[in-house]
Amino acid sequence: MANTLSLLLLLLLLHGSLLPATVQICSLLGQSAFPVLSAERDINIGAIFSIHRNALLKLYPFTSKPEPTTCVRLNLREFKFAQTFIFAIEEINNNTQLLPGVSLGYKIFDACNAISPTLVSGMALINGYENTLSDASCSGPPAVQAIVGESSSTPTTALASLVGPFNIPVISHFATCACLSNRKRYPSFFRTIPSDYYQSRALAQLVKHFGWTWVGTVRSRSDYGNNGITAFEDAAKQEGICIEYSEAILRTDPQEQFRKTVEVIKKGTSKVVVAFISFGDFAPLVKVIAENNITGLQWVGSESWITSRNLAETKEYSFLSGAVGFAIVNAKLVGLQEFLVNVHPDQEPKNKLLKEFWETAFQCSFSNSDSAVCTGSEKLGELKNEYTDASELRIEHKAYAAVYAVAHTMHNVFKDVKASSNSKIELPTPQKVLQYMRNLSFTMKTGENIFFDASGDPVARYDLVNWQTAEDGSLQFKHVGIYDSSLPSEQRLQVNQENMLWAGKSGLLPLSVCTESCQPGARKAVQKGRPVCCYDCIPCAEGEISNSTDSSDCFSCDLEYWSNERKDRCILKVVEFLSYAEIMGIILCIVSFIGMLLTVMVTFLFYLHKETPIVRANNSELSFLLLFSLSLCFLCSLTFIGRPTQWSCMLRHTAFGITFVLCISCILGKTIVVLMAFRATLPGSNVMKWFGPLQQRLSVVSLTLVQVIVCLLWLTISPPYPYMNLSYYREKIILECNLGSAFGFWAVLGYTGLLSTLCFVLAFLARKLPDNFNEAKFITFSMLIFCAVWLTFIPAYVSSPGKYTVAVEIFAILVSSFGLLFCIFIPKCYIILLKPEKNTKKQIMSKL
Repeated sequence: MANTLSLLLLLLLLHGSLLPATVQICSLLGQSAFPVLSAERDINIGAIFSIHRNALLKLYPFTSKPEPTTCVRLNLREFKFAQTFIFAIEEINNNTQLLPGVSLGYKIFDACNAISPTLVSGMALINGYENTLSDASCSGPPAVQAIVGESSSTPTTALASLVGPFNIPVISHFATCACLSNRKRYPSFFRTIPSDYYQSRALAQLVKHFGWTWVGTVRSRSDYGNNGITAFEDAAKQEGICIEYSEAILRTDPQEQFRKTVEVIKKGTSKVVVAFISFGDFAPLVKVIAENNITGLQWVGSESWITSRNLAETKEYSFLSGAVGFAIVNAKLVGLQEFLVNVHPDQEPKNKLLKEFWETAFQCSFSNSDSAVCTGSEKLGELKNEYTDASELRIEHKAYAAVYAVAHTMHNVFKDVKASSNSKIELPTPQKVLQYMRNLSFTMKTGENIFFDASGDPVARYDLVNWQTAEDGSLQFKHVGIYDSSLPSEQRLQVNQENMLWAGKSGLLPLSVCTESCQPGARKAVQKGRPVCCYDCIPCAEGEISNSTDSSDCFSCDLEYWSNERKDRCILKVVEFLSYAEIMGIILCIVSFIGMLLTVMVTFLFYLHKETPIVRANNSELSFLLLFSLSLCFLCSLTFIGRPTQWSCMLRHTAFGITFVLCISCILGKTIVVLMAFRATLPGSNVMKWFGPLQQRLSVVSLTLVQVIVCLLWLTISPPYPYMNLSYYREKIILECNLGSAFGFWAVLGYTGLLSTLCFVLAFLARKLPDNFNEAKFITFSMLIFCAVWLTFIPAYVSSPGKYTVAVEIFAILVSSFGLLFCIFIPKCYIILLKPEKNTKKQIMSKL
């Protein structure tokens, strides 16, 4: 800045003897900046381009006048911008409809890609570049009506800050930093290129569109790169994208810094690199990348370099093939190419810049005999370089539009004041020009509508370009989509993915994730200390599902549902009950029918031999009733099998209770008959008259009636009902019969147990009575089995889960029924069938 400040120092010289005392004259100390290309006319437009790549800045001791800044390495791209600027002005001057009778001039300055020359050029455009100034210099109109430029964001911020207080419009064709939209800091700034605010969000949407959630970023260490990548990171965070690394470089950095950045890229695990970087900073970086042979990365670029022919046509940079990024919308400017190739040093023989351009373009020299000598007869039309290429006029079109924006603004100003072409042109104030530019709206010949929003920005429209290999092996920029900020948010990004080529010239979309997506059936668990995109995939627990990719949580199924094997869908739980169709149900049914069949066979056998002593002994009527009740016991077990219903739940427990009480009542009657019969054989005993057949029938009916009453009360007050047990198993539903009243169930079971115990005690007491066929012994054994079975049933019933509870109860019914059948009737069947000689009254009544 020392050079800039020294140029602005003024030495006040008073000449009281020659001029009036009120007039003051001052002279500049230092060198004034002069335009490199100029043509002054009625209205002049200023322009600042970085026609040279670098300015050789020196340290000044502040003891002498600083020397003019030396700029080196002519930039053909920026020189093309300058010529496009001139082309637009000449085209407007030849247009009778726009600014009729007014000719536009221009003053183009070289900023040398540095802030200091930019400020010096800006001051020259405001004040002019005379060596002496007077009071009148400050009261007159500015040297130019508007300034087009600069190309880079950082110099443009300096220029806009400098010019803003003077209300002179600054229109940039290539400064995209979102920071320039700040109207408080840059009140007179406009641009024809979209703000990076939109490009950063477009890049984030693009990365998300391709499913890349793990990316690295490289940026310019400047306003352009810093603001752009910050906006990108904010938008990426909203889209769920994580940044693995973020590197910053500047073209003036030492090689060691570039090598460090390349090493970070090389060690990174992300396969996608977002390069929000200016072309000047990117060129030295890709050179180091090529030296390190780093390939296989998918590059996503900003508009600054994504359409650079210099990069695309360099074979060493073939690793950039497949790169994708947003570029400014392309346009065709009719007549521009002819204008560009007609530039010649002879047009302005004293202009050093034109000679330098010629020497750079043809790699020759007008003065140095050691290299190829420039003759001036060379043909620009025969060259194929960045300057002569008219296929990519994206930024040139924005410079062209900037000139037309100024021209239309001035046209509207003059139209409103109705200035006559024959009278002297009265230049408007900067404030008026600025006011008209804020309300500007016009349509270009290309069909594009140009207007500025409240921040001085145009509508953001981008072409999505993809670097693809042409048939001749060169790289071409393939148009594969658009981004238009004027459309609804869900329609802004439009991509034709089928025609795209990816890194490594592959047709397959690369994958760039920290962790591969968690498939449905699992959830993400963030790894401690790492970005949210790095996670472990944890399978959902039983009964939970996740039905989407990369789900953050697993969700519990409803009570009646359970997760499938893949844990990605809730399915109805398996309803479990003892079914006739399953093996256990079939076996129990078969055993039940076998018991029923044996009971019928015994009954039939007894009926055939009903007149024999063995059948008639101990009340044959009770024997047939016992056989009938046993058949009911075998049949009632079937009510426990099958899907529980309201009727089956009520029937199964009551039928079981009543049939077993009927059975035990018969056995109890037979036991009492045995005891009474023995007492009746004693002299003087007449006990049989108190327990004859009638009393036996009444005892059976009475004892059974008590159980019937208990069952009726149970069914009336709180009957059993079907119940879906969801708590015992999480993965299935147990369809069972709820007891309704547990007291009723245990009352039925308890009464049966009481009769069984009484019967067992009486039979036990009568087991040693001296009959040759003492039935009490068999009753004792049968009741012992009965009681043992039902005593073991209680803990087994309580602890058995699901359908096994029912199976245990059926098993107890069948075992106890078989025990009664076998122990009481098989001995008699044995005598009837195999020992008929013992089936006599004498044999039965004989004493042991």
